[in-house]
Amino acid sequence: MTSKRLLPALLLLFVGSGCAALIYEVVWFQLLELVIGSSAVSMGVLLGTFMGGMCLGSLLLPRYMPADAHPLRMYAWLELGIGAMGLLLLFGMPLVGGIYTAWAGSGLTGMFARGLIAALCLLPPTLMMGATLPVIARWVESSKDGVAWLGYFYGGNTAGAVAGSLLAGFYLMSVHDMSIATYVAVALNLTVAALGLALASVTPARAGQESPAGQTEQAVESADERRGRRLVFVAIALSGLTALACEVLWTRSLSLLFGATTYTFSLILAVFLSGLGLGSSIGASLSRTLARPRVALGWCQLALCAAMAWTSWILTDSLPYWPINPSIAPNAWYQFQLDLVRALFAVLPASILWGASFPLALASVVRRGEDPARLVGRVYAANTLGAIVGALAASLLLVVWIGTQHSQQLLLVVAALSGFMLLADNRVPAIPLALAGAAAGVLVLGVHPVPGVFIAYGRYTATQLGQSEVIYSGEGWNASVAVSERPNGVRNYHNAGKVQASSEPQDMRLQRMLGHLTTLVPKQAKTVVVIGCGAGVTAGAVSIDPAVEHETIAEIEPLVPKVVSTYFAEHNFSVVTNPKVKVHLDDARHFLYTTDQRFDAITSDPLDPWVKGAAMLYTREFFELAKSRLNPGGIVTLFVQLYESNTEAVKSEIATFFEAFPKGMIFANTYNGAGYDLVLLGQADGTSINLDEIDAKLNRPEYAAVKKSLAEIGMTSAVDLFATYGGSAADMQPWLQDAQVNRDRNLRLQYLAGRGLNLYRAGEIYAEMLPFAKDPQGVFTGSDAVLRELNGKIRIAQGRE
Repeated sequence: MTSKRLLPALLLLFVGSGCAALIYEVVWFQLLELVIGSSAVSMGVLLGTFMGGMCLGSLLLPRYMPADAHPLRMYAWLELGIGAMGLLLLFGMPLVGGIYTAWAGSGLTGMFARGLIAALCLLPPTLMMGATLPVIARWVESSKDGVAWLGYFYGGNTAGAVAGSLLAGFYLMSVHDMSIATYVAVALNLTVAALGLALASVTPARAGQESPAGQTEQAVESADERRGRRLVFVAIALSGLTALACEVLWTRSLSLLFGATTYTFSLILAVFLSGLGLGSSIGASLSRTLARPRVALGWCQLALCAAMAWTSWILTDSLPYWPINPSIAPNAWYQFQLDLVRALFAVLPASILWGASFPLALASVVRRGEDPARLVGRVYAANTLGAIVGALAASLLLVVWIGTQHSQQLLLVVAALSGFMLLADNRVPAIPLALAGAAAGVLVLGVHPVPGVFIAYGRYTATQLGQSEVIYSGEGWNASVAVSERPNGVRNYHNAGKVQASSEPQDMRLQRMLGHLTTLVPKQAKTVVVIGCGAGVTAGAVSIDPAVEHETIAEIEPLVPKVVSTYFAEHNFSVVTNPKVKVHLDDARHFLYTTDQRFDAITSDPLDPWVKGAAMLYTREFFELAKSRLNPGGIVTLFVQLYESNTEAVKSEIATFFEAFPKGMIFANTYNGAGYDLVLLGQADGTSINLDEIDAKLNRPEYAAVKKSLAEIGMTSAVDLFATYGGSAADMQPWLQDAQVNRDRNLRLQYLAGRGLNLYRAGEIYAEMLPFAKDPQGVFTGSDAVLRELNGKIRIAQGRE
């Protein structure tokens, strides 16, 4: 009985194990995204491999674990193995990246290479993670009481995962980096392993029965009993399918509502896991006393229909219209508190029911004398296999094929059928089933589509109602996008729940500036890469330069070039139909990482740096990668926004770029005399810009379209274009002294920017920069008259004259 009294201590070990596992998941996914890309396909490969490893581990290890092995000692060794793999992946990723580069390509070859690398990295540790619960199950008896403790262990592991998600997202990765996060997780593994070994030294190999696993005589199982057990495995698999599919769908909607920052994803995951942990504990308690756990599991699945329908209604018909203006919050932490409340309000009911399903399923199939490790392994594997199917189907197929509305209706039907299957097999009366079926049908029909205005304006939906007409909205593999039109004819392109580009004069000025600077500064810009298609205005400005022979647009979301850009055809010169333009659908970092081509210019206008994953296109390593893909004399230009940001994020972007391009410079796009956004320009060996040569070029007949494009944004000469000069890397060094450089190992920018997405301080940030700007020295050449005109206009623009 002494060992039974130690079960609560073992529960604490599972808390620590779950915390370490989620920290690793965050770190490993971030490390591998840097190598194989952050597209939906890449994330699908990663998620499938991660969960597939856990599924295999839960099935395989109980089959090969010696009957006389002490479960606690095996558990400790598994934790040590996971910690060792954590360290190995942290330091071995450069080698993995090199292997991937040698194999990577497009099409099936690329898919195979991504899957191979994901399997190479994730299968060993995830096999061990998946085996921990089945292994420890052999320490408890195959009874209702033992099964209840397994439910508590599952809940404790999930509670630890909640702590790991919040710890990694809000502190370890935000303040430190991947290395520190990994060391913390390894320390947790070591602690758990040490305590496990200590417990193993003072306890027998079995907490309940002293006989070896699988030696106790089992009751003969009837055909009905075998069918009933199989139906339970099917039901728990379908429960996993609906859980992960809904998590994918709801996370897309909640990221529109909260802003798609890394904090948002950590918070949503924590809420979802909290519900699973709470539900698992409730289900474990109930399983001790329930006479018919299979009936309870069936009603739990039917109750899920109501809970899923609740969340669907909350996300489409309620939360977007709450009278909330995020921009009035003085601090991001107040917004996080509100987001937490809204996430709990929406997600918690269904996640509690999914959590309760696991212990109820265990109680439904347990037989005294059966090897508990194999029992738990099969139930866990079925649940995880369903989760894999649900996550991959929702993220890669359902949203794109039938949309969020019909996907959720399908999932409600799946949950209902799962419940009816169990209840009918257990001879539940027909009248309650008929009433439940009618209610489920009403709930399915009541699921509404995601409103176009919500896709367009996200967290600002309530403040933008009636301000514009949404003329297109679509749900793609990687993002939901929209196009809106205001009464004055201005069109906006929306992604991540905000305006990313528009035909507003200030936005047109920036987009045309970015494109024309990219092609006019190099001596010859024959081959150009445009990172991010957006409305296509920047890419269009590049395409009309007669010197450009080949232009590649790297865009992660297929809907953007295929549909969105067509709504801006008159502004982007119908760029996607231009024969010299090729659209490459993939993560831009992955494209540059795997291509062997060289380019004369690369211009980058990705999503906001606070959008999860976008910061990978702003790291020191990425800028060095881009520089390595340049031909001699080639340049890189980068868009930097000052609005919806903070000083720390802007400093990080600029300082990181200037580390890679120490002779870089800034060009400013102002609005009503105040700061709005910037263009950074860099070249490996410094840049000399001959204004007379550029003016002569613009006056040639073949450049008429370029000259007209510049004139449309108020620039009639090279002087007008380059009078936007806002300083050099050397000028800004005093201002950038406290800047945090964004590197692959910390992705600091996404955490800094994530705390400033609701701020509108562009004017203040630019005003802080202006005192450091000086007259350009040695950057521009040309006639004395032209240089005097340029310097005069620069001083006027900067408020120094």
